[in-house]
Amino acid sequence: MSNDFRKDGRTAGQLRPITIERGWSDQAEGSALISFGKTRVLCTASFTNGVPRWKQGKGQGWVTAEYSMLPRSTNDRMDREAVKGKIGGRTHEISRLIGRSLRAVVDMKALGENTIVIDCDVLQADGGTRTAAITGAYVALVDAIEWARTKKFIAQKSQPLIDSLSAVSVGIIDGVPMLDLAYVEDVRAETDMNVVVTGRGLFVEVQGTAEGAPFDRTELDALLDLALAGTAELAEIQATALGSA
Repeated sequence: MSNDFRKDGRTAGQLRPITIERGWSDQAEGSALISFGKTRVLCTASFTNGVPRWKQGKGQGWVTAEYSMLPRSTNDRMDREAVKGKIGGRTHEISRLIGRSLRAVVDMKALGENTIVIDCDVLQADGGTRTAAITGAYVALVDAIEWARTKKFIAQKSQPLIDSLSAVSVGIIDGVPMLDLAYVEDVRAETDMNVVVTGRGLFVEVQGTAEGAPFDRTELDALLDLALAGTAELAEIQATALGSA
């Protein structure tokens, strides 16, 4: 397939340029500024010694997440949800997605009665904000756990993380399966899918919708193959970022 097939010159199976700036926030126990092309998300991890009341006394920790978009992360200014006094359904859905995705790779017993909250704030949106958030949140989570280990909130021999985690979007445009959709591609995709995968190549979540024509099993397999290749590449980028300190 020619390199001029997509507007930005990528091939169908090529990720946008990915960067991870680890330790972006001086205050947070873990943080990462992640870019998927023009999409940029700041992920900060806050560690608390203790758990919510409903988890107390069970010897297990808790990991959760909150997602939001800044007013000018999009072309037109959005009102802040805090000002409107209501959190939107999309925000709730993505927050829950990030939280349960992270919990899939955390041993809560090994984490101990500690809580980590990941805040994912979209600074600039150009498609794939939730997948960028999950990928960056994992890096922030790793650093928060290591911070807790140095402070002896988590035992040195304890291994709360059981795998790595990343996510990517895929879709079908003009009948062609494509990886990591930018906004101009996402809005015209016949099929749109977000895929969350562990470092071992296991699926945590697959969110797929036929926006236009229904897709068949062959197309689904092609999309999942693209997602696996993309998340494997993302896992390598994460490992490089985490090994750079």
